[in-house]
Formats: sequence, C-alpha cells, structure tokens
Amino acid sequence: MTNELPLLRGEASCGLLVSDDSRLECAPCEVSPARMPSRAPQAGEQYRFHFDMNRCIGCKCCVVACNEQNGNPAEINWRRVGEIEGGWYPEAWRLHLSMSCNHCLEPSCMHGCPVEAYQKDAHTGLVLHDPQICIGCQYCTWNCSYGVPQFNAERGVVGKCDMCHGRLAEGREPACVAACPEAAIQVEIVNQAQWRREFRENANAPGLPSADDSLSTTRLTLPRQMPSEMRAAHLDRLRPEAPHWPLVFMTVLTQLSVVAFALIWVAQMLRAPEPLAAAAALGLGMLALAASTAHLGRPIYAYRALKMWRRSWLSREVLLFSVFCGLAASYAMLLWTRQGVSGIAGLLTSVAGLAGILASAKIYLVPARPAWNTGMTVLDFYLSGAVLGPFLPALLGHSLAHFCLPVIAGGAVLQLMNQGAKLLRLLASKEFELQASGRMLAARFTPALAVRCLLLVAGGLLIPLLCHNRLALAAGLLLAFAGEVLGRWLFFVTVVPKNMAACFLGVEQEAA
Repeated sequence: MTNELPLLRGEASCGLLVSDDSRLECAPCEVSPARMPSRAPQAGEQYRFHFDMNRCIGCKCCVVACNEQNGNPAEINWRRVGEIEGGWYPEAWRLHLSMSCNHCLEPSCMHGCPVEAYQKDAHTGLVLHDPQICIGCQYCTWNCSYGVPQFNAERGVVGKCDMCHGRLAEGREPACVAACPEAAIQVEIVNQAQWRREFRENANAPGLPSADDSLSTTRLTLPRQMPSEMRAAHLDRLRPEAPHWPLVFMTVLTQLSVVAFALIWVAQMLRAPEPLAAAAALGLGMLALAASTAHLGRPIYAYRALKMWRRSWLSREVLLFSVFCGLAASYAMLLWTRQGVSGIAGLLTSVAGLAGILASAKIYLVPARPAWNTGMTVLDFYLSGAVLGPFLPALLGHSLAHFCLPVIAGGAVLQLMNQGAKLLRLLASKEFELQASGRMLAARFTPALAVRCLLLVAGGLLIPLLCHNRLALAAGLLLAFAGEVLGRWLFFVTVVPKNMAACFLGVEQEAA
C-alpha cells in the first residue's frame, strides 16, 4: 500500500514517521518563516537581511549559491559562514554565523570610496557597487569593519553582495535565501528611523564588530540560553595581511622627497641653493607617484581618484601629491637655472608635500583597522621623512650637511621610541585586534622587527653621528631606507582587521 504524504504550506518534514494501523504520516516541524516580504519598501524603509542563528547548520549552501549567482571564483565569497564558540564541557557551544553585506545606514565603504563607485539605492536602501566606475584602489576593503568588499585581482575591481537586486526586482528571493535549507536567512523590510533607535539590541553578536561602526541593518536572532562568554572561533588563527608593496614604496619615497624639499627650501633661504639635491628629490617623488598606480586594479583610470577630494582622504592624497610634484618640478627648475628663484615657490612646495603626508596618514586612520587608527601612524609617516629626507641635501649639497646629520639622528631616535610605544600599546590593549597585532609583532615577526630596528640604528643613528664622508652617508641612506621599507611592510602585514567570525576556510582558500 502506498500513501501520498503532502506537506502543508509553511510546514517542513523532519523525517519522523508516526504509524498506526491504517497509514503513515509525517510529523510536521515548526512552521518555516516567510523568506521574503510581501511588498516593496516605502519611503523611509529599506530591505535588510534577517539571520536566525538557531536555524543555521553551517552547510554553506548560501556561500555556494552566492558564488554561482555572481560568477565569483571559489576563493572570493561575498557571503561567508563563520563560527562562534563558548561555554564549558559538558555544556560547550558552537554556533554558525552566515553574513554578507549588511547594507548599512551609514556605509563606511561608500564614504571612503574616492571615485563614488558606491551608492545607497533610494528605493530599496541597498548599498550598490558599480564595477565600471571602480578603479580597484581597495580603500573600501580597509574601511568596512565586516570585511565585506573583496578585491578580485583577475577583474581588477572590488565586488560585494548587492542582495541580488536584479532578482528582487523580479520578485524573487536572493540566491542565498533561496538556497538555505533551514530558512535561516530571510529578507525583511525595516523602517530606517526606527532601526536607528533600536539596532544595538538586534544587530550585535559575539564575534562580530560593533554595529555602531556603520549602523548595520542586518537583524540577528540569537539563541536565548547562549553562554555570555561566546567568542569568534578564529581568535588563535592569525594570518598576515597583504603587504601592498606599491604602497610601501610610494609612502616611504614621498615622505623622503617632501622632507628633502623642505630642507632644500631652508638652504635656499640661507642663500645656498641645492639644485642637484632638488633634482634627486623630484625624481624620487615622481617615482613614488608612478609606484602608487601599480596598486590599482585598473591603473588606466587612476585620474578618477581626484573626484571625491571633498570627502575622501585618498582623493586628497592624490591631489596634494600631484600639486606637490608640479610645484617641486617648477621649484627645481628655478634652482637649476638660478633665474628668479623665489622662496615662495619652495614654501608652497614644502607645504603641499607636508599636507600630502598628513592626507596619506589619514587614509589609514579607520576604525576597521585598530592598529592603524592612532596618532602614532601620523608620527610614523613624518618621522620616516625626517630620517630619510635630510640624506639628500647632506649627500648632494654642501651648505646643510652640518644641520642635516643631527636631524637624521634625532628622527631615528624618535622613530625608535614611536615604534616601541606602538608595540607596548598593542600588547597592553584588551581589544582583540590590537592585542593580536602586538602578538604578531612580538612573536611571528620578531626577526623582521629586530632587523628593522638594527637598520634604523645603523643607518639613521650611528653612521650620521660617526661618519661624515659621502660614501658612509650613502651607505647610511641605503640602510635607513631598507629599515623604513621593512617597517612599512610590517605596518601592512601585521594589522589585524575587524571582521566577521572566521570562515571555516581562510579568505584566500576555496569555499567548496
């Protein structure tokens, strides 16, 4: 005998069969929630994700569906499944957390973008990214506390979840929502003003950065009896970040060039122009700008970075260093020809360059990268210039050698003090990301940190104080430059970003 076992709307089979003498029936489970709203958002409303942690089983169907829908390679996941754990044996807990873009009320990715590739859709409230405008600068990936935007090196642009807005327009659910076998992910409509008042109660979860960073709209349903000491499961799995070599050389060389020009201007005010040193400083400054374009995924569109100078520090950096190079070229030419040399030209060059260093440092003062987000970063950038810049007029000029060498030594001492204070701050912090950065510097990268300090002592302190011939100063410049490059490399690789709870696999490993 066969019997059909239909399921009622809103019911799901749990696989338990209840028998009697006449037939078999499937015992219904709890009613599945609606996965999609029945209407479109109205004025003052927007779509948002709702994730129910009680339902998620960590199967990662949502991850695979998202990648298939958007044509992403396996190592790039716009939706990721992480883990949080806590409790004590025999009441140990491990829960799963599926997260994608939170379509925040105040998206940090949008505010940091120098080319206005992001927009918050007026009708749906979704944060959309336009790959046709994106230049692949990756600044948004540093600004987002959830690690949502991800750089696709093959395409040369950043990408992120858009809640499958094309499917939404057709009345269909996003791919991740449709693929979830437990209905753990739903799409809801939220009143933006009301959510601003109450989001702290429903948008935070253990293992996630605070929703205050950008006013995340994702609603999270957590288990009621969850232990209070739950934490991200990846706290002991630290991985170095990308070194960003073009930015390493760009930042160090611009700082060298700017301080060199400032000292050349001082020499010119003392009636001792240094045309050869100016030419060398100009060449290094131009080389730095060229190196910066190598960091872009689409360097042919580098000019677009000037667009948002009113809001983006990256745009301001590009603008100020472009102005600096233009002024420096004119100033160097005036010094070389010795015709109509004006102190105003040197002053403007120095001011534009020093402002450019400040803008460059401001790029890294973002809450999503706590180890960078300190005044020590600004001091680090200026001190790199103070250590390296005076070498050029000391080597290629004559008038300021006696003045430049103490400046180099003083800058080296202050830089060592700044690095020491930074390490102590990281190790003493109770914030996980800061403490983790400190552990990486003090454990995994101890040899590199030691070499960096030794190079700075030898090239920036001992040689300038003990040896004054040009061969020794050239060696000092090379050693100090190597030390600052190594220090800037450590700056990039040891930062621990805020992020969602760790994936089962690393960001650069395949999801399935």
